[in-house]
Amino acid sequence: MALPRLLQLLPRVLLARPGCGRLLHRAASAPTAPDFSSFVARTNTCGELRSAHVGQEVTLYGWIQYQRQDLFLVLRDFQGLTQILIPQDEAHAHVKKLLANAPVESVVRVTGIVCPRPPGQENPKMPTGDIEVKAETAEILNSSKKLPFEIKDFIKKSEALRMQYRYLDLRSFQLQYNLRLRSQVVMRMREYLCNLHGFVDVETPTLFKRTPGGAKEFLVPSREVGKFYSLPQSPQQFKQLLMVGGLDRYFQVARCYRDEGSRPDRQPEFTQIDIEMSFVDQAGIQRLIEGLLQYSWPEERGSIVTPFPSMTYEDALADYGTDKPDTRFGMKIVDIGDSLRRSDIQFVQNALSYPSGTVKAICIPQGMRYLKNKDLELLKVSAKTQFNQEIVEIICRPDGSLKSLLTKYLGEEEQSELIQVLGMLVDDVVLLAAGEHKQVCSALGSLRLESADLLEAAGLVLRDPRTFHFLWVVDFPLFLPKEENPTELESAHHPFTAPHPSDTSLLYSDPTKVRSQHYDLVLNGSEVGGGSIRIHSAEQQRFVLEKVLKEDSEVLSHLLEALECGAPPHGGIALGLDRLISLIVDASSIRDVIAFPKSFRGRDLMGNAPDYVTPEELEPYHIQVSWPLEEKEAKKS
Repeated sequence: MALPRLLQLLPRVLLARPGCGRLLHRAASAPTAPDFSSFVARTNTCGELRSAHVGQEVTLYGWIQYQRQDLFLVLRDFQGLTQILIPQDEAHAHVKKLLANAPVESVVRVTGIVCPRPPGQENPKMPTGDIEVKAETAEILNSSKKLPFEIKDFIKKSEALRMQYRYLDLRSFQLQYNLRLRSQVVMRMREYLCNLHGFVDVETPTLFKRTPGGAKEFLVPSREVGKFYSLPQSPQQFKQLLMVGGLDRYFQVARCYRDEGSRPDRQPEFTQIDIEMSFVDQAGIQRLIEGLLQYSWPEERGSIVTPFPSMTYEDALADYGTDKPDTRFGMKIVDIGDSLRRSDIQFVQNALSYPSGTVKAICIPQGMRYLKNKDLELLKVSAKTQFNQEIVEIICRPDGSLKSLLTKYLGEEEQSELIQVLGMLVDDVVLLAAGEHKQVCSALGSLRLESADLLEAAGLVLRDPRTFHFLWVVDFPLFLPKEENPTELESAHHPFTAPHPSDTSLLYSDPTKVRSQHYDLVLNGSEVGGGSIRIHSAEQQRFVLEKVLKEDSEVLSHLLEALECGAPPHGGIALGLDRLISLIVDASSIRDVIAFPKSFRGRDLMGNAPDYVTPEELEPYHIQVSWPLEEKEAKKS
């Protein structure tokens, strides 16, 4: 059958197949409540019984949360708690003995009658607090030994212990909530992308080859001597090749890997919502993501307003000292160079004498009231150790005058101007820095966040975790000097990012000044997404790799050849799912929204991975391990 005819029939075929029409138009219909008791023997979950169920016979399955004086127990499952009344009559003596002797966290089945609780014994803190179930029959499905910690959210547990016994930690209501909300958000994203906007969900390979630039990749040995696979840090090349293949719109809930140290918001393996489109520009990608997030946003977290505000990289650095600003609070960095230009302060004049020199400051509101002297010293030490940046403080006294080492160099008019420019009020503290622009901004940006932490620890609320401030950051530099060799350049993001249309000519004359068509999505000071319009010209891609980055283009010969075969203009983005969900639920770490995460050092504490393998297992891969002496001893023991 001719291709055009096939494409004409495809929508009709889908609609004609049972269920497909409903699938394609599901978004238009009202959602129905899920049936959590379908296909299983229970009649209800432990979280759904109410006064309307009084008199009904029910069968519940769950874990014993706790017992009290052989009179009742509380049964728990994923949805909630139900109080079970243990029968005291002789006819049910065997049920009483069974339930009274069952250890906490044992798995049981209980069948009984839903009864109202006696007057005055209702528990308004429990959704099921108006009722209890009088047990008629019961069965211990699996008895539990004493656990290393109690399954209660308020019980303090070390993270190492939680990760060692992750299968127990997963029983907590908080983790259950996090993982179920994550599942719902992903499902809504699939609906929006596939059902409403025609994206195709495609799985891309996990075993691939090394990608130039970017994060370090995990190596996987092969049976070919000296040859290794790499685990991709993202499906970047594959999604571009899908555009060359004419798929037009691709997405994937993608597993990605980076061989680098774990941090609160990083994992060696992580998940991203990966997206690529043909014939799109930056504005189109941004509108897509705004619509996607608005559609999939959990109702209990309120609504989000679109379009999201946008800020250039240069403005973000100048005003917030970072490319991922937290815009929930003020304390913006203020340029005070003009106010101090006529002063006799030597270090200020030295800074302003350089082309990239600057004098900037942040104003900490009510700093004298909420911060102690040791806090201010801690902030100054932090700037010195992290950024090699000296900080001078200025305090606004109760009478409105300024207290600082600098005031003796400033006249009344200059002090008044400084107060006005910084918006200083009584008890405010200003932290001033002078020097090279990027260093000063970065130092003050870090101090801004540290100051906010200190103020909030002292009781001043600045950043409401229930508010969500999205921000697009655009116009990044395309290349940056390498840290180890500043005369050489590396990609600011990855080598496939297209230059800004206005800067294309600079790519060939002065690549250090080229802006990119990269865009980051920031939420409450954390990067939750990043993408770009890609280079779709083989000639331009080869120039970037060989002439600018000094990379061996042969590694990417397959991609360069594909770009020569009629590659459409295309662009995309990836949303960090773990980080996004952790911000939505206000988790302290992305490990709290991943079912089986790695530890801070990238280890699986539950399964003890990575682990040793025998020389016999290594032999097919032509690998030998040279053991240090201490490792040899540890391995023997």
